[in-house]
Amino acid sequence: SKMTVKAVKMPCTSANVYTKVPDGGWGWTVAFAFFVVEALTYGIIKSFGVFFNDLMESFDETNSRISWIISICVFVQTFTAPLSTVLSNRFGHRLVVMAGGLLVSAGMVIASFARSVVHMYVTIGIVSGLGYCLSFLPTVTILSQYFDKRRSLVTAVASTGECFAVFSFAPAITALKEQIGWRYSMLSVGVLQLGITACGSLLRPIVIREQEEVKAQPPEESTETKYMLENEQTCTSIESIDSGVDITTSPSNVPGKTKAEPKSEEPKQHGQNPVDNSSTPPEPKTKLLDFSVMRDYSFICYAFFGLFATLGFFAPSLYIIPLSRSLGIGKDHSAYILSAMAIAEVFGRIFAGWILNKKPIRKIYIELICVILLSVALVAFPFASGFWGLMICSVYFGFMLGTVAGTHIPLLAEDDVVGIERMSSAAGVYVFIQSLAGLAGPPLAGVLVDTTKNYSSAFYSCAAGMVLGAVFLALVRPCKTGLCHHHQQQPQQEQVEESTAGPPPELPDDFIDMDIGKAENSGKGSDSV
Repeated sequence: SKMTVKAVKMPCTSANVYTKVPDGGWGWTVAFAFFVVEALTYGIIKSFGVFFNDLMESFDETNSRISWIISICVFVQTFTAPLSTVLSNRFGHRLVVMAGGLLVSAGMVIASFARSVVHMYVTIGIVSGLGYCLSFLPTVTILSQYFDKRRSLVTAVASTGECFAVFSFAPAITALKEQIGWRYSMLSVGVLQLGITACGSLLRPIVIREQEEVKAQPPEESTETKYMLENEQTCTSIESIDSGVDITTSPSNVPGKTKAEPKSEEPKQHGQNPVDNSSTPPEPKTKLLDFSVMRDYSFICYAFFGLFATLGFFAPSLYIIPLSRSLGIGKDHSAYILSAMAIAEVFGRIFAGWILNKKPIRKIYIELICVILLSVALVAFPFASGFWGLMICSVYFGFMLGTVAGTHIPLLAEDDVVGIERMSSAAGVYVFIQSLAGLAGPPLAGVLVDTTKNYSSAFYSCAAGMVLGAVFLALVRPCKTGLCHHHQQQPQQEQVEESTAGPPPELPDDFIDMDIGKAENSGKGSDSV
């Protein structure tokens, strides 16, 4: 059966209807849109540090108060993930992403006119933070729906937009600041982020409909009826035929015609039901936010993995430069270390997508190996000495970070976690749980650094969180298989017993009449004898 594609007009949208997951087609356009959205969301967030010194001088604030701008932004972005899921299920991914792009741009543009750091908290922290959530999560969700076999590879490659943005935006914004100042530079970034709205317009919804209507029509009705009618032994029980053919049109059944007509109407309607159902699709019963995933133990373990693993995502990007400076490394060389980490992350994302695209492979186990190796990288940072020691650790960490950061959300679509059907709701709940670690992680690491007067403590705390995440990730697959077998054993045994016993035979309505007739005939024969 060839794959058919047709456009179905919907309010403000046009959906792509496929008979199976296309693994390409318009999905390549969606992948490009996701690449740009990644660059204009996470890429800008990670490059925002170029404004720190300017903001501290303009507002006469400390580094910690300025850093709360991004902390609030990231928290709002992840905390409002369920809202993004609800709006996407209600209004569609396209409109939500376009609205998110407008919020992101508006927040950044208004922030360029801010007169205090509190204004920055509201504009970039809340307004843009909400826009980031509405832009990123629906894009990665609909991208996963367009791909099946290539999902891991395409998502990993498209997510490298964030890495390329970190590598290119920071020097570009720095050079722009020297020409027009930080306010107009921030204004230019806000105008650039309007590209998210353009990318959102490319997110055409996708509908997968199996080709059931052709198979629903029974092609062998006439043949079956012919054999049943030609069998002399079953002519008296013609009412038992359930092929869906009107008995009144069959010849040589006039004696049983009046009796068979009422019974033949029900099988006819019963036989036509699948055709009617396929021609008129049932009303969609999509839940705005499906919290049933919280009853799935495999998802709970995966959510705890995301909660603790998030603690290990931020430490190197925040503390690698202070750690290098404490080791006597110059400012320029410290920046090279951070750039090398970003480049290595690109290769890590592509490598993870290529590995996970192999068949057959258990993707959850590959993710577990990457998380364990990422924990080793975090532990290695405090033991590094000198420029090349930190450079090796940064490249290794960036590569392993790319393998995890680019795949942990798309893996929700795998059957080992929740599956593609419930990915939209699961992604909202999953990112919401991550927000707790995103808000508490940086202050916790800061307290440890202030207490111990050593930046190595921040890396140790993040390594501990990553190890706990690996433990919960290792429990995902056992919880999925163990609970399924436990709950399905008893129903399977019951099905086996029912199949061996067999259903009771259905008797025709004239069965008793036939037996009575036979009994009367035999009685008359005995009397005559």
